[in-house]
Amino acid sequence: MATLLLTGGGTAGHVIPHLALLPYLKNSFDKIVYIGSKNGIEKSIIEKANIPYYSIPCAKLSRTEKLKNFTMPFKVLSGISRAKKLIREIKPDVIFSKGGYVSVPVVIAGAKLNVPVIAHESDLTVGLANKVCAKYAKKILTTFPETAKEVKNGQYVGPPLKDELFTVNKSTALKSFGFNGEKPVLLVTGGSLGAVALNNAVIGALPELLKSFDIIHVVGKGNLKNMKIRQGYFPTEFLSQMEMAFACADVCVTRAGSNTLFELLALKIPCIAVPLPATASRGDQIVNAEYFQKKGLLEVLPQRALSTKSLTLSISGVYKNRSLLKSNLDKTPITSATAKIADIILNYKHL
Repeated sequence: MATLLLTGGGTAGHVIPHLALLPYLKNSFDKIVYIGSKNGIEKSIIEKANIPYYSIPCAKLSRTEKLKNFTMPFKVLSGISRAKKLIREIKPDVIFSKGGYVSVPVVIAGAKLNVPVIAHESDLTVGLANKVCAKYAKKILTTFPETAKEVKNGQYVGPPLKDELFTVNKSTALKSFGFNGEKPVLLVTGGSLGAVALNNAVIGALPELLKSFDIIHVVGKGNLKNMKIRQGYFPTEFLSQMEMAFACADVCVTRAGSNTLFELLALKIPCIAVPLPATASRGDQIVNAEYFQKKGLLEVLPQRALSTKSLTLSISGVYKNRSLLKSNLDKTPITSATAKIADIILNYKHL
C-alpha cells in the first residue's frame, strides 16, 4: 500500500501548491495524508480537500517578539518527536514538503526514519525552513533557476500551478462575484493572512477606483469586519478558488509571494506588486518583485510609498499600459512544473 505524506504551512502559499499536485498523484498512491500545525491556515485548506490531517507542535521564528524565540528549540524537538510517532504509524513511502516552519519537524523526523524527502522552494531566496530541510532532503526543487545553485541538492523545476487556472470561463467567474462585465475588474489580494496597509489604502481609494473598476478584494482572515457593502465591490477573507478571481481580473494589486506572482504572470494579468517590507519579513517578497520588475513583467509599489493616491495612480498607469506588460509576458512565458514535480516524487515512491 503506497502512501504519500504532505507537509508545509504557515501561509496558503505553503499549502495551495499541494492541491495543484493532487490530480497528478492521487492515482499513484493508495493513501495521501497531511501533517501540519494545530490551528494554521493549512488545516482548513487541506480538510476541505478531504485529505486526512494530523497536527504537531510547531515553532515560528518571531521577528518582533524575540523573547518568544527562546522556546523554539523545545517546540521543534517536541514537533520532531510527535512527527516520528505519526510517521511510524502512517508508514509513508515518500514525504513532499512545501516549506514553512511547519515542515521542519516533519522533514527531520522523516529523514531520521529513512523516508525519502522531497522539498520545494518557491522564492528566489531560500527560506530558513528549507535551509534546514536541505540537510535532510533528497532534493530541494526550486521555482527560480538561480535558486537551485544556492542550496544543497537543488534542482530547478519551476512553479507548480493548478490546471484549473487555465480552464475557468470568464463569464461564469464574473457572475460568481455578481459582476456583469461592463467594467474591467481590479483584483486586490494581500495573501491568505491579509495586509493591513494595503487594505487601508484600497478602502481609502474605493470612491475613486469604483468609478472605473469592479473590485474583488481578498482582505485576509479576520479583516472583513466593518467592510461596507458597495455596488461593484466584493470583499472576502479568503478564496479557496483563486482561479475564479484570476479569470475575472484585468489588473491586479498583490503582495509578492512567489506562488501568486507566478500564477498572475502565467495568466498574463498586468499587476502591481506591493512586497511585504523587510521589517515584517526576511525580505523575500522584495527580491521576488524586483526580479520580475527588472524583466518588465510587473510594476512595484514599495509599501513605504503606499498611499491612497499612489495606489490609485499606479493602478491607473498599469491598466493604461497593460498592452506593453502583456507583450513582455508573451516573450517570457511561464509554464507549469506540476507534472515534472509529480514525476520526481514518484521516482522516490519505492526506494
